[in-house]
Amino acid sequence: MGTASDVGKSVVVTALCRVFARAGVRVAPFKSQNMSNNAAVCPGGGEIGRAQAVQAQACGLEPSLDMNPVLLKTRSGMGCQVVIRGRARFQMGVNDYERYRTEAWPEIVSSYNNLARNFELIVIEGAGSAAEINLRHRDIVNWEIAELADAPVLLVADIDKGGVFASIVGTLELLSPEERRRVKGVLINKFRGDQKLLKPGLRFLEQRTAVPVIGVIPWQHSLGLPQEDAARLDGIAMHPGDKPMTIGVIHLPSISNYTDFEALEDEPDVAVHYLSDPGMAPQLDVLIIPGTKNTVADLNWLRTAGWENFIVRHRRAGGWVLGICGGYQMLGRRVIDADRVESDTLETIGLGLLEMETTFAAAIITDRIRAIHLPTGIPVSGYEIHSGRITGVAASRALFRLTHRDSSAVNELEGVRSDDGRVIGTSIHGMFDSAGFRRNFLDEIRTSKGLAPLESTAQDDADANRRTAFDRIADVLEECVDMPRIAALAGLKSAFT
Repeated sequence: MGTASDVGKSVVVTALCRVFARAGVRVAPFKSQNMSNNAAVCPGGGEIGRAQAVQAQACGLEPSLDMNPVLLKTRSGMGCQVVIRGRARFQMGVNDYERYRTEAWPEIVSSYNNLARNFELIVIEGAGSAAEINLRHRDIVNWEIAELADAPVLLVADIDKGGVFASIVGTLELLSPEERRRVKGVLINKFRGDQKLLKPGLRFLEQRTAVPVIGVIPWQHSLGLPQEDAARLDGIAMHPGDKPMTIGVIHLPSISNYTDFEALEDEPDVAVHYLSDPGMAPQLDVLIIPGTKNTVADLNWLRTAGWENFIVRHRRAGGWVLGICGGYQMLGRRVIDADRVESDTLETIGLGLLEMETTFAAAIITDRIRAIHLPTGIPVSGYEIHSGRITGVAASRALFRLTHRDSSAVNELEGVRSDDGRVIGTSIHGMFDSAGFRRNFLDEIRTSKGLAPLESTAQDDADANRRTAFDRIADVLEECVDMPRIAALAGLKSAFT
């Protein structure tokens, strides 16, 4: 658990999972309820929070619905969509808690029990603060789960924000005696500087709280892991420097699956900017409209914010536009929602940059896919999470041919491009993780600017890079944290003897 949100719980759980997996322990992650628009698709369909999918990878496992049985996906001004066992159930407003708990809690207990039967160790991630006293009676993610599992608790605190000693002491003071007895150690995260300066504070903490500090984890740059919190994106530029290509990603209010662009951030010739205000945009080669949990509301916001006029100017100047999932839907002629699946607006005029339109259906498509990029024959893999059905696409303008949905072979056309090829839309998330496709996309833009393609002798293996990142954070944890003590708390003394 944490003293607050964004203290690093997800990363610490990922590191613990990797450390135990490397030690030969059959370990799995679990988070009963996650609130995130950044989702991943499990084998066989169904979505969970991306953080738990990443943690599963750290364990050497495929993600499963048991690892995150409840996912809450926020929508601007509309409460949140409740996803249970990978499938959307209903929209939850402020008065729907009793229905929510009635439907969610049995699935949470069942999922936890499934994992407990199949693994030696479960590393459980809480949410927000361990001392959410105003929400304690509604808790199904922190203390209710610790009690269900009869689990010892490690408390994570972020020193980089300041006030770390007060946050730790205050959190512990607000716990009930039963809750406090479960807290067996404190981890101080994101430390910069000389740890000698911390020693007086650490002694104070242990004397004041009688809870040992079992590790101080240093600040780590470029973790190489997908980020869960979209707040990090607002108005920032990733590795701007002096790069020959500039890509802007519109930070929509309900942006989802923004991990689509992390592979672009690591390219040596690309500067990626996340932008809310078109007035702050630099000169762009490519403008990306990303996925969203609320296509119509975000399309209306996009217009109000001035992005539609920006897109017109950008296109006149020869710029490229890419829409993914909800962003793709915005690029078409119309968005139709006759059954009020996503909004109360029956029909919304789109940006009109692509010859297609979207109709929302109640059933959400959640599939892992494999495809062929039709202009080049390059293979692409990724996933789809969307309610919108695309129609009106001419076969001659299709962008991909899908060859597989999950393990089933298919033959479907997907995506669309404009006559000049510089406006592109697709429902495929994660396509830029395919190195060959990513480099081809960027080299096509380079060529349009009069630049030579960037020769690449080796194509990145996203899975291999992720494994390297897991090992890096696990190495840091083993160096800085008392892992034998944590193993003993988990009843696994032999793992680190």
